[in-house]
Amino acid sequence: MSTPFYVSPQQAMADKAEYARKGIARGRSLVVLQYADGIVFVGENPSRALHKFSEIYDRIGFAAAGKYNEYENLRIGGVRYADLRGYTYDRGDVTARGLANVYAQTLGTIFSSVGEKPYEVELVVAEVGETPEGDQIYRLPHDGSIVDEHGSVAVGGNAEQISSYLDQRHRDGMTLAEALKLAVQSLSRDTNGSEREIPAERLEVAVLDRTRPQKRKFKRISGRQLERLLGEDGGKPGAESESEPEGSEDAE
Repeated sequence: MSTPFYVSPQQAMADKAEYARKGIARGRSLVVLQYADGIVFVGENPSRALHKFSEIYDRIGFAAAGKYNEYENLRIGGVRYADLRGYTYDRGDVTARGLANVYAQTLGTIFSSVGEKPYEVELVVAEVGETPEGDQIYRLPHDGSIVDEHGSVAVGGNAEQISSYLDQRHRDGMTLAEALKLAVQSLSRDTNGSEREIPAERLEVAVLDRTRPQKRKFKRISGRQLERLLGEDGGKPGAESESEPEGSEDAE
């Protein structure tokens, strides 16, 4: 009888992590940035049917890079958790921190499971506060760890290079137009250092806008409003979107 092949737990975890990272890197990058009146989500996405960004609850947005079917399952689970908690207790009890903890437990369990492959996803959960100091951004890698981010964060594709670019140029108090232009510039940079043009119709943009009078702060920005913001020098962060919140996610 042959001896069973042995792999050390450390090597098994390393192999899983490498597998997940390669899967996530194949997807297009996306960025999440704070600006004066909220948080903006920007990603290159040629699909009009599938979305990378979504509303989870009143002040909470969701962004994901990686395999669509896997992060769509996580998004749906997050919406159910938020609705149930808000209905059972109070709408104010639904927070990005609580949602990030739920996602961390799910991803960590899947990653450490012997019989399952790790999810090839990287998530961002963001919550807009009453003031910029109250904004929360959490990044959740494939292994279920939680990274508390401030200012800007990039996931998917060449996220490392984009994050470095954003760290050097992002500042507090930017207008929506300034933050949007910075996000597009960072996404336009290829791994070899060259730049390419990303037309507005290939961009998916959404914001959590703290100035909205509605309870639901999430809105998508597209069409003429997006083109106007990309063409502005200063930008008007209070501009209203042409489309209202949706609950879907995006293709890679």
